[in-house]
Amino acid sequence: MSFNNIRGLGFSPLHRMTARGALLRRAGIAQEFNQPSGWLFGEKPLKPGQKRKWESWEFPFYFLYWGGMGVFALAYHYKPDTKIQTWALIEAKKRLKERGENFDYPHTPIKW
Repeated sequence: MSFNNIRGLGFSPLHRMTARGALLRRAGIAQEFNQPSGWLFGEKPLKPGQKRKWESWEFPFYFLYWGGMGVFALAYHYKPDTKIQTWALIEAKKRLKERGENFDYPHTPIKW
């Protein structure tokens, strides 16, 4: 069953013969696809000693993608610590210091 014979989508066997069908095909509404070539991304392998030439979009894409990832990694590494536990620990140390108490627990050696 071909796609053009499905009546539910408004296509009929006469679709190919009508002037309207020809207009629809030229307008890009008809279903089109690239025939598979058997090569990855449609690129044939290069001859030995040849280098692949980049397309115009590849350098900006790679530069912006990896550059953005680098900026994100730096920003994430240096972001401020806004956890409530960190704030509470700093506040507790400050209050204990005001009272004159020691925050650090002295190490007791283990006796076996």
